[in-house]
Amino acid sequence: MSRISRLGVVGCGLMGSGIAEVAALRGLDVTVAEATPELTTAGRARVVASLDRGLQHGKLTPAERDQALARLSFTHDLGELADRQFVIEAVAENREVKLDIFRQLDKVMAEPDAVLATNTSSIPVVDLAVATGRSSHVVGLHFFNPVPVQKLVEVIPALTTSADTVTRARAFATELLGKEVIQAPDRSGFVVNALLVPYLLAAIRMVESGAARPEDIDRGMELGCAHPMGPLRLLDLIGLDTAQAVAESMYEEFKEPLYAAPPLLQRMVAAGHLGRKSGRGFYLYDR
Repeated sequence: MSRISRLGVVGCGLMGSGIAEVAALRGLDVTVAEATPELTTAGRARVVASLDRGLQHGKLTPAERDQALARLSFTHDLGELADRQFVIEAVAENREVKLDIFRQLDKVMAEPDAVLATNTSSIPVVDLAVATGRSSHVVGLHFFNPVPVQKLVEVIPALTTSADTVTRARAFATELLGKEVIQAPDRSGFVVNALLVPYLLAAIRMVESGAARPEDIDRGMELGCAHPMGPLRLLDLIGLDTAQAVAESMYEEFKEPLYAAPPLLQRMVAAGHLGRKSGRGFYLYDR
């Protein structure tokens, strides 16, 4: 088994750009694919801006920034991922979109042993695996936002995932990207979100009922429970649309009322109040 040096990332939003940045800084040759030329340009700008912030804050040297950028290429053609040894899908949390990506990747990948990973936070990995002709090579690799800062990666084998693929995925995350790994079951929410989502939704219900203000809930959890960020600020960071999608996926699988998206969350998403990325969620932000 050759050492992984060529990575593909599909999607260059918050998660995809973070994964690409970390991999390039760790010395991997990274090709990032987006859906359109406009999204490709925006994705590259997002990575460049993050690297520039690292330079300004003294976390990177000018040489490290420039070397990372030199290892990154961007495209809107999935066919350019054909030579990749490891590909991570990090598009929107939408089952049909992800299924389409995996079907396309299955056709274009030239490396027979290439690993196809999904960064899904709630969709069963096996659903994506069986959409390909290489289901033994498909695995869940769930990163956390912001990827350059958060150390954890959940490795999620499907029922079809081979032991070798799991070993390679764990080694990729730990040895190449410098992350810490836990292994999670292929059930919606995995480990972290299965615990986190009911807590976040409970905070929304508390606001919805008028029991407490967002700032008091967040301050209470930060000071009372030593959380680095309160639940409503965390929801704004995650994106309320993403939180709703995860909640709906978990509710669909378990039919557990604690996983059901509260009406307030649904209304905020419908209004476009998605959190930091839209400039407004439970708090206002300078975009």
